[in-house]
Amino acid sequence: MLAPASRNLLLRVSVAVAVVVAAKLVAHLAGWEAISLNPLFSGVIAANVFLMGFLLSGVLSDYKESERMPGELAASLENLYEEMRAIAIAKPEADVAASLARVAGVSRDLLDWFHKRIGTPEMLGRLNSLTPHLAAIEKWAQAALVGRLKQEQANIRRLVVRIDTIRETSFISSGYLIADAMTLLLCFGLVLIKYDPFYESVFFAAVITFLLVFLRTLIRDLDNPFGYYESSSGEDVSLAPIEQLAARLAAGAGV
Repeated sequence: MLAPASRNLLLRVSVAVAVVVAAKLVAHLAGWEAISLNPLFSGVIAANVFLMGFLLSGVLSDYKESERMPGELAASLENLYEEMRAIAIAKPEADVAASLARVAGVSRDLLDWFHKRIGTPEMLGRLNSLTPHLAAIEKWAQAALVGRLKQEQANIRRLVVRIDTIRETSFISSGYLIADAMTLLLCFGLVLIKYDPFYESVFFAAVITFLLVFLRTLIRDLDNPFGYYESSSGEDVSLAPIEQLAARLAAGAGV
């Protein structure tokens, strides 16, 4: 059974195909089919598919990198939490309850940030709010341990900045512009091309339109693997590691 995101993608592509087929029928009945089928037209289609493949390979590299990031964020946060909890186990007089609650709060803040309920500057501010807690536990922990905690905080900060860059930056905007323009022109050409018998012309127009529009829509979606805040985005990386961690830390810290 198709996921809702996949159904939404197919629906959008099907609408584009239906528009082209309807326009093709109107053009045929009105006698507007003035373009003859020739090898140059086939070459333009092949060139556009090649360009789409180039764009797809580019966004896939960022997508594969992005798949690891929620897990890395969750691992760094859990390391922070467990190291702080170990201090309280080794030294019962150490008061780290507030620090544990703040780490649990950062995990929830990350989920809000991924869904753009808070901005990146605010997210970094909440992450930096861990600094006073790290300074407070220095009197109970060795310098090496505190150094590891600060390193985990720095790693989370680095990942947040990298994720923000990926989701706010398009991959080669000029490439998208060329691909969109070529796809639009090719769909227009498929409507006006004359090919007999007519039912074969309609079939190939529908198939080629489906291929080009589907590739274009998929590439746009993959370009932002963190589009949870966009209703049209479906190919997003899973936030399950952070969601599960937030639930565990909230229960452990009594938040």
